[in-house]
Amino acid sequence: MATHYDPETNPAFEILTPEVHSSPIVINSPHSGRVYLDSFMEKSRLGHLAIRKSEDFMVDYLVEGATEFGMSMLRANFPRAYLDVNREPFELDPTMFEGKLPDYVNTRSMRVSSGLGTIARIVAEGEGIYTSNLSVTEGLARIEELYRPYHATLGHLLARTHVEFGVAILLDCHSMPSSGGRAGVDGARPDFILGDRFGSSCSPKVLHNVRTLLTDMGYRVEINKPYAGGFITEHYGRPENGLHALQIEINRSIYMDETRIRPGPGMAGFKQDMNVFFNRLACLRWGELQGSYPLAAE
Repeated sequence: MATHYDPETNPAFEILTPEVHSSPIVINSPHSGRVYLDSFMEKSRLGHLAIRKSEDFMVDYLVEGATEFGMSMLRANFPRAYLDVNREPFELDPTMFEGKLPDYVNTRSMRVSSGLGTIARIVAEGEGIYTSNLSVTEGLARIEELYRPYHATLGHLLARTHVEFGVAILLDCHSMPSSGGRAGVDGARPDFILGDRFGSSCSPKVLHNVRTLLTDMGYRVEINKPYAGGFITEHYGRPENGLHALQIEINRSIYMDETRIRPGPGMAGFKQDMNVFFNRLACLRWGELQGSYPLAAE
Protein backbone atom coordinates (compact mmCIF):
# COMPACT_ATOMS: atom_id res chain seq x y z
CA MET A 1 0.00 0.00 0.00
CA ALA A 2 1.03 3.61 -0.56
CA THR A 3 1.72 6.04 2.24
CA HIS A 4 0.22 9.05 0.44
CA TYR A 5 -1.55 10.06 -2.74
CA ASP A 6 0.75 11.33 -5.45
CA PRO A 7 -0.37 12.75 -8.84
CA GLU A 8 2.36 10.83 -10.67
CA THR A 9 2.54 7.44 -8.98
CA ASN A 10 -0.65 7.10 -6.94
CA PRO A 11 -3.26 9.66 -8.05
CA ALA A 12 -6.12 10.43 -5.69
CA PHE A 13 -8.50 10.62 -8.65
CA GLU A 14 -8.39 10.26 -12.41
CA ILE A 15 -10.08 11.64 -15.51
CA LEU A 16 -10.85 9.12 -18.24
CA THR A 17 -11.30 10.79 -21.61
CA PRO A 18 -12.73 9.36 -24.84
CA GLU A 19 -10.79 9.35 -28.09
CA VAL A 20 -13.48 11.64 -29.48
CA HIS A 21 -15.53 13.76 -27.10
CA SER A 22 -18.90 13.32 -28.81
CA SER A 23 -21.39 13.24 -25.91
CA PRO A 24 -22.55 15.87 -23.38
CA ILE A 25 -22.64 13.19 -20.67
CA VAL A 26 -20.09 13.17 -17.84
CA ILE A 27 -19.78 10.06 -15.67
CA ASN A 28 -18.77 10.38 -12.01
CA SER A 29 -17.79 7.55 -9.65
CA PRO A 30 -16.96 9.20 -6.30
CA HIS A 31 -17.31 6.21 -3.95
CA SER A 32 -15.54 3.34 -5.70
CA GLY A 33 -12.02 4.28 -4.59
CA ARG A 34 -10.05 1.36 -3.15
CA VAL A 35 -6.57 2.73 -2.46
CA TYR A 36 -6.28 2.57 1.33
CA LEU A 37 -3.21 4.38 2.63
CA ASP A 38 -1.05 2.66 5.23
CA SER A 39 -1.28 5.77 7.38
CA PHE A 40 -5.08 5.53 7.30
CA MET A 41 -5.21 1.81 8.09
CA GLU A 42 -2.83 2.27 11.01
CA LYS A 43 -5.42 4.55 12.63
CA SER A 44 -8.35 2.24 11.91
CA ARG A 45 -9.77 -0.42 14.20
CA LEU A 46 -11.13 -2.26 11.15
CA GLY A 47 -9.48 -4.91 9.01
CA HIS A 48 -9.05 -4.72 5.26
CA LEU A 49 -12.42 -6.35 4.57
CA ALA A 50 -14.54 -4.48 7.11
CA ILE A 51 -13.18 -1.07 6.11
CA ARG A 52 -14.50 -1.66 2.57
CA LYS A 53 -18.17 -1.90 3.57
CA SER A 54 -18.75 1.71 2.53
CA GLU A 55 -17.24 1.19 -0.92
CA ASP A 56 -19.29 1.29 -4.10
CA PHE A 57 -17.40 -1.82 -5.09
CA MET A 58 -16.01 -1.61 -8.64
CA VAL A 59 -18.65 0.81 -9.88
CA ASP A 60 -15.88 2.67 -11.70
CA TYR A 61 -15.05 -0.54 -13.57
CA LEU A 62 -18.69 -1.13 -14.45
CA VAL A 63 -19.17 2.33 -15.95
CA GLU A 64 -15.76 3.06 -17.49
CA GLY A 65 -17.00 1.72 -20.83
CA ALA A 66 -18.88 5.00 -21.21
CA THR A 67 -15.66 6.52 -22.52
CA GLU A 68 -15.90 4.26 -25.58
CA PHE A 69 -19.04 6.17 -26.54
CA GLY A 70 -17.71 9.70 -26.33
CA MET A 71 -18.29 10.41 -22.63
CA SER A 72 -15.82 11.81 -20.10
CA MET A 73 -15.46 10.22 -16.68
CA LEU A 74 -14.06 11.14 -13.27
CA ARG A 75 -13.32 8.51 -10.64
CA ALA A 76 -11.96 8.70 -7.10
CA ASN A 77 -9.18 6.36 -6.05
CA PHE A 78 -9.31 7.38 -2.39
CA PRO A 79 -12.00 5.48 -0.45
CA ARG A 80 -15.21 6.93 0.87
CA ALA A 81 -14.21 5.83 4.38
CA TYR A 82 -11.26 8.25 4.13
CA LEU A 83 -13.11 11.20 2.60
CA ASP A 84 -16.61 11.54 1.16
CA VAL A 85 -16.94 14.05 -1.67
CA ASN A 86 -20.71 13.50 -1.81
CA ARG A 87 -21.08 15.72 1.24
CA GLU A 88 -20.75 19.42 1.90
CA PRO A 89 -17.07 20.31 2.21
CA PHE A 90 -17.21 20.70 5.99
CA GLU A 91 -19.77 18.30 7.45
CA LEU A 92 -17.67 17.20 10.39
CA ASP A 93 -18.37 15.52 13.73
CA PRO A 94 -16.60 17.45 16.52
CA THR A 95 -16.42 14.32 18.69
CA MET A 96 -13.98 12.81 16.16
CA PHE A 97 -11.32 15.50 16.54
CA GLU A 98 -8.77 16.70 19.05
CA GLY A 99 -9.06 20.46 19.17
CA LYS A 100 -11.72 22.96 18.13
CA LEU A 101 -13.11 22.89 14.62
CA PRO A 102 -13.51 26.23 12.77
CA ASP A 103 -16.79 28.05 13.28
CA TYR A 104 -17.82 27.55 9.64
CA VAL A 105 -17.97 23.76 10.00
CA ASN A 106 -21.43 22.19 9.79
CA THR A 107 -21.54 19.97 12.88
CA ARG A 108 -25.32 19.48 13.01
CA SER A 109 -26.34 17.91 9.74
CA MET A 110 -28.23 14.63 9.71
CA ARG A 111 -25.31 13.04 7.91
CA VAL A 112 -22.91 14.07 10.68
CA SER A 113 -25.36 12.74 13.28
CA SER A 114 -25.48 9.39 11.48
CA GLY A 115 -21.69 9.15 11.46
CA LEU A 116 -21.36 9.64 7.71
CA GLY A 117 -20.08 13.17 7.30
CA THR A 118 -17.34 14.43 4.99
CA ILE A 119 -14.93 12.43 7.14
CA ALA A 120 -16.93 9.43 8.27
CA ARG A 121 -16.94 8.14 11.84
CA ILE A 122 -18.34 4.73 10.83
CA VAL A 123 -18.52 2.43 7.83
CA ALA A 124 -21.84 1.59 6.22
CA GLU A 125 -22.87 -1.06 8.76
CA GLY A 126 -22.23 1.14 11.79
CA GLU A 127 -18.77 -0.05 12.83
CA GLY A 128 -16.47 2.67 14.12
CA ILE A 129 -13.45 3.40 11.94
CA TYR A 130 -10.85 4.98 14.21
CA THR A 131 -8.97 3.86 17.32
CA SER A 132 -8.55 7.47 18.50
CA ASN A 133 -9.50 10.99 17.53
CA LEU A 134 -7.95 12.75 14.54
CA SER A 135 -6.28 16.13 14.77
CA VAL A 136 -8.21 19.07 13.35
CA THR A 137 -5.21 19.77 11.13
CA GLU A 138 -5.37 16.34 9.52
CA GLY A 139 -9.12 16.53 8.93
CA LEU A 140 -8.92 19.94 7.27
CA ALA A 141 -5.91 18.81 5.22
CA ARG A 142 -7.92 15.97 3.66
CA ILE A 143 -10.51 18.49 2.55
CA GLU A 144 -7.96 20.91 1.11
CA GLU A 145 -5.84 18.24 -0.59
CA LEU A 146 -8.58 15.93 -1.92
CA TYR A 147 -12.09 17.34 -1.63
CA ARG A 148 -11.44 20.75 -3.17
CA PRO A 149 -9.35 19.46 -6.10
CA TYR A 150 -11.88 16.73 -6.83
CA HIS A 151 -14.78 19.16 -7.06
CA ALA A 152 -12.72 21.68 -8.98
CA THR A 153 -11.98 18.96 -11.53
CA LEU A 154 -15.60 17.83 -11.75
CA GLY A 155 -16.78 21.43 -12.13
CA HIS A 156 -14.24 22.00 -14.89
CA LEU A 157 -15.35 18.86 -16.76
CA LEU A 158 -18.97 19.96 -16.64
CA ALA A 159 -18.19 23.55 -17.63
CA ARG A 160 -16.06 22.42 -20.57
CA THR A 161 -18.75 20.00 -21.69
CA HIS A 162 -21.40 22.69 -21.43
CA VAL A 163 -19.34 25.07 -23.55
CA GLU A 164 -18.80 22.41 -26.20
CA PHE A 165 -22.35 21.05 -26.42
CA GLY A 166 -24.54 23.77 -24.92
CA VAL A 167 -25.67 21.26 -22.29
CA ALA A 168 -24.00 18.96 -19.77
CA ILE A 169 -25.48 15.86 -18.15
CA LEU A 170 -23.85 14.43 -15.03
CA LEU A 171 -24.53 10.78 -14.17
CA ASP A 172 -23.39 10.27 -10.58
CA CYS A 173 -22.88 6.51 -10.21
CA HIS A 174 -23.17 4.54 -6.97
CA SER A 175 -24.14 1.12 -5.64
CA MET A 176 -26.58 0.12 -2.92
CA PRO A 177 -26.86 -2.93 -0.65
CA SER A 178 -29.39 -5.47 -1.87
CA SER A 179 -30.86 -5.64 1.63
CA GLY A 180 -31.49 -1.91 1.86
CA GLY A 181 -33.76 0.50 0.09
CA ARG A 182 -37.33 0.20 -1.02
CA ALA A 183 -38.85 -3.02 -2.32
CA GLY A 184 -40.86 -3.07 -5.51
CA VAL A 185 -44.58 -3.64 -5.71
CA ASP A 186 -44.17 -7.42 -5.72
CA GLY A 187 -41.60 -7.47 -2.95
CA ALA A 188 -38.53 -7.65 -5.22
CA ARG A 189 -35.80 -5.08 -4.73
CA PRO A 190 -35.12 -2.74 -7.66
CA ASP A 191 -32.03 -3.16 -9.78
CA PHE A 192 -31.59 0.60 -10.08
CA ILE A 193 -32.79 3.65 -8.18
CA LEU A 194 -32.56 6.94 -10.06
CA GLY A 195 -32.41 10.14 -8.04
CA ASP A 196 -33.25 13.56 -9.45
CA ARG A 197 -33.87 15.36 -6.15
CA PHE A 198 -37.61 15.00 -6.76
CA GLY A 199 -37.48 16.72 -10.13
CA SER A 200 -35.13 19.57 -9.25
CA SER A 201 -31.72 18.38 -10.51
CA CYS A 202 -32.42 17.43 -14.12
CA SER A 203 -34.93 17.69 -16.93
CA PRO A 204 -37.71 15.07 -16.93
CA LYS A 205 -36.34 14.03 -20.32
CA VAL A 206 -33.04 12.91 -18.78
CA LEU A 207 -34.81 10.86 -16.14
CA HIS A 208 -37.27 9.41 -18.64
CA ASN A 209 -34.60 8.41 -21.15
CA VAL A 210 -32.35 6.73 -18.57
CA ARG A 211 -35.27 4.92 -16.99
CA THR A 212 -36.66 3.76 -20.33
CA LEU A 213 -33.33 2.42 -21.55
CA LEU A 214 -32.83 0.42 -18.36
CA THR A 215 -36.37 -0.95 -18.21
CA ASP A 216 -36.22 -1.89 -21.89
CA MET A 217 -33.17 -3.98 -20.99
CA GLY A 218 -35.25 -5.85 -18.41
CA TYR A 219 -34.11 -4.07 -15.25
CA ARG A 220 -36.39 -2.94 -12.44
CA VAL A 221 -36.08 0.79 -11.85
CA GLU A 222 -37.49 3.03 -9.14
CA ILE A 223 -37.25 6.76 -8.64
CA ASN A 224 -35.96 8.77 -5.66
CA LYS A 225 -36.90 6.41 -2.81
CA PRO A 226 -34.91 5.94 -0.72
CA TYR A 227 -32.08 7.58 -2.68
CA ALA A 228 -33.02 10.94 -4.21
CA GLY A 229 -29.46 12.10 -4.75
CA GLY A 230 -26.80 13.51 -2.45
CA PHE A 231 -24.71 16.65 -2.35
CA ILE A 232 -23.25 16.15 -5.83
CA THR A 233 -26.64 15.81 -7.51
CA GLU A 234 -28.05 18.77 -5.60
CA HIS A 235 -24.99 20.98 -6.05
CA TYR A 236 -24.43 20.48 -9.78
CA GLY A 237 -28.00 20.01 -11.00
CA ARG A 238 -29.09 23.30 -12.55
CA PRO A 239 -31.44 22.29 -15.36
CA GLU A 240 -32.51 25.89 -15.96
CA ASN A 241 -28.88 26.54 -16.93
CA GLY A 242 -28.55 23.47 -19.12
CA LEU A 243 -26.73 21.49 -16.43
CA HIS A 244 -28.48 18.25 -15.46
CA ALA A 245 -27.48 15.83 -12.68
CA LEU A 246 -28.93 12.36 -12.07
CA GLN A 247 -27.82 9.88 -9.42
CA ILE A 248 -27.76 6.19 -10.37
CA GLU A 249 -27.76 3.54 -7.63
CA ILE A 250 -27.00 -0.04 -8.72
CA ASN A 251 -28.11 -3.07 -6.69
CA ARG A 252 -24.91 -4.82 -5.64
CA SER A 253 -26.41 -8.28 -5.77
CA ILE A 254 -26.46 -8.06 -9.58
CA TYR A 255 -22.70 -8.19 -9.90
CA MET A 256 -20.90 -8.91 -6.61
CA ASP A 257 -20.62 -11.08 -3.51
CA GLU A 258 -21.59 -8.55 -0.88
CA THR A 259 -20.26 -10.59 2.06
CA ARG A 260 -16.80 -11.29 0.66
CA ILE A 261 -16.63 -8.00 -1.30
CA ARG A 262 -15.54 -9.56 -4.56
CA PRO A 263 -16.97 -9.96 -8.07
CA GLY A 264 -19.93 -12.30 -8.40
CA PRO A 265 -20.90 -14.51 -11.34
CA GLY A 266 -22.97 -11.71 -12.85
CA MET A 267 -20.11 -9.22 -13.11
CA ALA A 268 -19.04 -9.82 -16.72
CA GLY A 269 -22.58 -9.91 -18.12
CA PHE A 270 -23.62 -6.82 -16.21
CA LYS A 271 -20.61 -4.86 -17.43
CA GLN A 272 -21.61 -5.79 -20.98
CA ASP A 273 -25.14 -4.56 -20.28
CA MET A 274 -23.77 -1.27 -18.97
CA ASN A 275 -21.81 -0.85 -22.19
CA VAL A 276 -25.00 -1.45 -24.18
CA PHE A 277 -26.76 1.12 -22.00
CA PHE A 278 -24.09 3.78 -22.59
CA ASN A 279 -24.04 3.06 -26.31
CA ARG A 280 -27.78 3.62 -26.54
CA LEU A 281 -27.58 6.67 -24.31
CA ALA A 282 -24.94 8.19 -26.57
CA CYS A 283 -27.22 7.79 -29.58
CA LEU A 284 -29.94 9.99 -28.09
CA ARG A 285 -30.24 13.67 -29.01
CA TRP A 286 -29.90 16.12 -26.18
CA GLY A 287 -29.92 19.45 -28.02
CA GLU A 288 -33.33 20.51 -26.77
CA LEU A 289 -31.96 20.56 -23.20
CA GLN A 290 -29.74 23.51 -23.97
CA GLY A 291 -30.25 26.26 -21.42
CA SER A 292 -30.41 29.96 -22.10
CA TYR A 293 -28.03 30.86 -19.29
CA PRO A 294 -24.22 30.57 -19.20
CA LEU A 295 -22.63 27.95 -16.96
CA ALA A 296 -19.89 29.27 -14.72
CA ALA A 297 -16.97 26.97 -13.96
CA GLU A 298 -16.80 25.76 -10.37
